[in-house]
Amino acid sequence: MHAYRTHTCGELRDSHVGDEVRLSGWIHRKRDHGGLLFIDLRDHYGLTQCVIEPESPFFKQVEAIRQESVIRVTGPVVARSDDTINANLPTGRVEVRIKDLTELSAADELPLPIFGEPHYPEDIRLRHRFLDLRRETLHNNIMLRTNIVRAIRNAMESRGFFEFQTPILTASSPEGARDFLVPSRLHPGKFYALPQAPQQFKQLIMVSGFDRYYQIAPCFRDEDARADRSAGEFYQLDVEMSFVTEADVLETISSVTAEVFTQFADGREVTAHPFPEITFHDAMLKYGTDKPDLRIPIEIVDVTSHFAEQDVTFNAFKKQIKMGGVVRGIPAPGAAAKPRSFFDKLNDWARKDMAAPGLGYIIFDEEAGNLIGKGPIAKFIPDGVLRAMAATAHVGAGDALFFACDKESAAAALAGAARSRIGGELGIAEKDVFRFCWITDYPLFEYNETEKRIDFSHNPFSMPAGGMSDLKDKDPLDIIGLQYDLVCNGHELGSGAIRNHEPEIMFSVFEIAGYSRERVAREFSGLLNAFRFGAPPHGGVALGLDRMVMLLADQVNIREVTMFPMNQQAEDLLMGAPAEASAQQLREAHIRVMLPPETKKQD
Repeated sequence: MHAYRTHTCGELRDSHVGDEVRLSGWIHRKRDHGGLLFIDLRDHYGLTQCVIEPESPFFKQVEAIRQESVIRVTGPVVARSDDTINANLPTGRVEVRIKDLTELSAADELPLPIFGEPHYPEDIRLRHRFLDLRRETLHNNIMLRTNIVRAIRNAMESRGFFEFQTPILTASSPEGARDFLVPSRLHPGKFYALPQAPQQFKQLIMVSGFDRYYQIAPCFRDEDARADRSAGEFYQLDVEMSFVTEADVLETISSVTAEVFTQFADGREVTAHPFPEITFHDAMLKYGTDKPDLRIPIEIVDVTSHFAEQDVTFNAFKKQIKMGGVVRGIPAPGAAAKPRSFFDKLNDWARKDMAAPGLGYIIFDEEAGNLIGKGPIAKFIPDGVLRAMAATAHVGAGDALFFACDKESAAAALAGAARSRIGGELGIAEKDVFRFCWITDYPLFEYNETEKRIDFSHNPFSMPAGGMSDLKDKDPLDIIGLQYDLVCNGHELGSGAIRNHEPEIMFSVFEIAGYSRERVAREFSGLLNAFRFGAPPHGGVALGLDRMVMLLADQVNIREVTMFPMNQQAEDLLMGAPAEASAQQLREAHIRVMLPPETKKQD
């Protein structure tokens, strides 16, 4: 017989009755039923009920042993009586009568319970993550992640992709977030950077002639954590393809994503591929965001022209329109039946949470067969304009229409947030579905209000839709890049582009963003040199693995699908990172620590 187990704790069935078996695992819980002592023994594979009788020489030992201690038991498998069968447990028709028991590892008093999984403060869970991972929900989430990664690899390789690993120590790159820097011991005063993404390397792989690449790639960015974004590091499905158009990339990734999500959706509906495509302009107009949640059946409309009409006397909006502002209408289906407090609550939310003047609104009703408007601002709008506005917004009697008025970007942000808020308050979002779409035709550049200059809006390595002629003939803010994002249920799952593979176009693109030709040549020498020796047209995408798993696991926080996550402050409470370096380590790396004044005072 094996030293520790003949079977796992999830393996025993009716067919094993009468067999002598050995199991090893953790004591999940103990129960005393009329002298008999029951142990639920747990390992990675499941749970088996074991029973020990008072006359056993091990009975006192079992009484004293703590939960989560590791034990080995040996004994016969017996069938449970009909009234004690546990139909919810795969092993629930049998149990093991303990003939021999050995305590392999004693557990101290637990800082958090495993059985029952009661809510516990996050700092305790993270500090004792090895215990937290024993909990069934989190344990299953991590296994789901593993199975999803396997499915992704199968899907990619079945489509002719090859997995290659790219370097972790590399040079800094303008990906849009802060780098993690690594000092060089051999080259004093110089630093490596951990890759924000394998962007340049995967393009170099294409130039090297490998045609189709993928990798489950670790990425490192010194940015703050959010519910759907890990602090410091994350993993992504990184993809690149040669001799492809944007349509080729979208088709391939749609098919992979639909296949993987369908496999793990557990009965939930998944958008069929090819996924719908929405331009960035339309997304901002209809949804107020480039990450639209298509489960919410509300589309924002432009009602600026209606409020600009001469007969409309609502001056608060008319004044904004004259200064270049716009008015966005957010339909609220069926909201007319809601009490006044519903509208007041949304108005207060806009003021407090969104720092907006408020949300104007009109409630639509029917009177003598005619559509009429009610509410604080309805009296300022003639009946004909009200009906035209209702037709534009596709609302009717029983509905309401909210308004966001501001400069275009601010109005879009408020309208988009209001759309989500209204959809939630009305409870009209679809349930148990994954609604995918591609956002396309992103502006290549944007205006940086803080630094008063033109900056990259998305990926700096993207090809302008019109090539060099766009760079020469168009206003930079009107240039469209061959860029695209994959969105699901309001989350950005991935981002990609057809790459800029021509050196002169690359120089021109970076020049518009303020990079000199010399700086581009210096910072991207590897990529530029490669392009000079024959580069294929190529493009790709990167999908956030953590977010994919988070959605499929039906979790709202990405830490619930990450094995060893950091907290909101980018601290690893389990391992004690970040930590101070020793004087010797600093000397070897040629570094002197200069703490900011506020840190010195705290110390």
